[in-house]
Amino acid sequence: METSGGIRASLAGRYASALFDLARDERQIESVGRSLDALDSALADSRDFAELVSSPLIGRDDAGQAFAAVAGKLGLDPITSNFLGVLARNGRKSELRSIIRAFRRLAADHRGETTAEVVSAHPLKDDQVAALKQQLRARAGRDVAIEARVDPEILGGITVKLGSEMIDASIRTKLNRLAQAMKG
Repeated sequence: METSGGIRASLAGRYASALFDLARDERQIESVGRSLDALDSALADSRDFAELVSSPLIGRDDAGQAFAAVAGKLGLDPITSNFLGVLARNGRKSELRSIIRAFRRLAADHRGETTAEVVSAHPLKDDQVAALKQQLRARAGRDVAIEARVDPEILGGITVKLGSEMIDASIRTKLNRLAQAMKG
């Protein structure tokens, strides 16, 4: 894998690589991916869960019990459920977001896709994501997986990072350029 060297260089990348290798060996990449998507949504939707993951005050045993409860409630696959227990026991729960991101990149690479990081001021609608995928596929020459997040500070528009290329069509950047031009 072309991205594996860079991904495996970080702590989260090593955990994501181990999870990916296990999921690949068990032919469960899609199942683990869906479970990680559910966890990512829970991190975005539940302030309590996000605090559990990020708080250094929650011990390993408590984190393990909380992760087990979350895994049951979200209906996570056994590989991901066990993996959460490993993160808790090793004191690495704070790496969960980065692990999810790295796993997605590894899975996309495995499928022959490239990943684009997309930031917008508001959540993108399904038809907007589909149109963006089509445009990026034409630009990249292969399928593109979209990793979208919302950042209201860009005011409007969108920024896209595709490999080493950055496309910034945010209103914030346009206003900054206009301000610089007016300063002369």
